[in-house]
Amino acid sequence: MNQGLGTQLRHLLELLDGAVAEAYARESLRYRPRYTPVMRALIASEPRAISQIAEVAGISQPAATQTVSLMIRDGLVSSEPGPDARQRMIRLTAAGRDLLPGLQACWRATAAAAGDLDAELCCPLSQVLADAITALERKSFADRLAEARPPT
Repeated sequence: MNQGLGTQLRHLLELLDGAVAEAYARESLRYRPRYTPVMRALIASEPRAISQIAEVAGISQPAATQTVSLMIRDGLVSSEPGPDARQRMIRLTAAGRDLLPGLQACWRATAAAAGDLDAELCCPLSQVLADAITALERKSFADRLAEARPPT
């Protein structure tokens, strides 16, 4: 059966995230792969507002909000009032900082494994993904769908 693009992307993400989650578990790290963009944004500079985290991490603000909520629940980050009453400032907790050496070792292994995968493919997956993101930023998939619909 010919799988659609969305199905293939979800399966690819399951394969990648599943393996990375297993690597974290093997290292006894209570950590989800989805936390990584937020964690890296906070490592670079903290505290940050959720909007700043989203921008630096390259994820949507709703995704950043949801991920930060999970990370607060897991004790990895804390939230405090910001200078603007509507903003919350997010920072790493001591527990979040304690994970960093193990996480950084896992991230190095993940980067090496991604390089190995890229080398095996006809063109590097990382480049295909970057090119796809650039193309969709130039012209959204919603616009492409609208153009693909037959006139009524």
